[in-house]
Amino acid sequence: MNHQLDKSLWGGKEVFDQLLADIRARRNEIEALRHMPLDIVERFKSVGIYRAFVPKAFGGDEKSPAQFLQAIEAISAADGSAGWVASFGMSPAYLAGLPMSTIEQVWSDGPDVVFAGGAFPPQAVKVVDGGYRVSGRWPWGSGCMGASLIGVSITIEGKGPLPQMAVLPADKVFIDESTWQVHGMASSGSFDMVVDDAFVPEDWVFERGGKSTLDLPFHRYPSLAISAQVLSVTALGVAREAIDMVIAMSVGQKTVTGAPKIGDRHYAQVEIAKAEAKVQSSRAFFYQTTEDAWQTVLDGDQPTPEQVSMLRLSTTNLTRECAEATQIAYRLAGMSSTYYDNHLSRCYRDVNMPTQHAFMGEVTYQNAGSMMFGNDPFPGYL
Repeated sequence: MNHQLDKSLWGGKEVFDQLLADIRARRNEIEALRHMPLDIVERFKSVGIYRAFVPKAFGGDEKSPAQFLQAIEAISAADGSAGWVASFGMSPAYLAGLPMSTIEQVWSDGPDVVFAGGAFPPQAVKVVDGGYRVSGRWPWGSGCMGASLIGVSITIEGKGPLPQMAVLPADKVFIDESTWQVHGMASSGSFDMVVDDAFVPEDWVFERGGKSTLDLPFHRYPSLAISAQVLSVTALGVAREAIDMVIAMSVGQKTVTGAPKIGDRHYAQVEIAKAEAKVQSSRAFFYQTTEDAWQTVLDGDQPTPEQVSMLRLSTTNLTRECAEATQIAYRLAGMSSTYYDNHLSRCYRDVNMPTQHAFMGEVTYQNAGSMMFGNDPFPGYL
């Protein structure tokens, strides 16, 4: 199968390449800002990032998971944080849990709706006539600065064990920009989101992990898997950029000591080949499991637990292998890569953020291995 990005699906080659070039040119500006500039978010909208999974009935494109992941991979090569923010174009997977009458309102003015959310910790709400009074603070609001709708995790007395998500207009949420001080994905704008006694109608609340209201192929694709995949694929883009930067450094390079340039050093040749093998092999596993599960969906069947487990395993494997490949590239570049404004330094910092995410934790290997031996995984894995 062809796992290469088709830029004609994203505004055309010239438009998409110009977007990537502009992101690369503005990397230092973006990192200083600590969130994605709103004009870049608007350009993500224009090329179709946020309508990728929106139903055609609402003006969306109904792209496949692989098509979307390839676009996020390319954007992440330009800048890891940009890919992280763009990855939330998969939000129709969440919003499809709302009642149909609400879904129609969400996309009533067009499909390019940006949704951000805070999943933890769930906050207890007060039940009132017609809905709920919501208050609390939620960290990790990636992309919240450019969002028009924001979801916050809540608990409702008498509801089931799964947390609920209350969806509010962005102007009802205070973004605390003092809170996002990190060394990786620093421009993702994952600030704390604060809500103070806001009313949320009952039909603007959905159950996280519950049944989708929509019954299109994308909404039958494993929701936890795609939530993990869109984040892990950022590491793939970052690793690709890091390797390419080291190779480019060797062209015309002159060393201070007169030693051979990087590309002529035998150890560097061995190490860069190891890095490339990690990226290529983990990428192939990742996209193969994606296509296998998607074909099952298109055939009208539900992906098997084993297929879902391979999605999760390939996702964690991709994250870890790409982090190691980036570390190899970083070491080969020497002291120049340690400067804060050197993009290899940013690659080194960014690529390690996905490895820390709960979706890509060590427990993935335990669950996948347990299933291989015929045992049940922990709850929440599939």
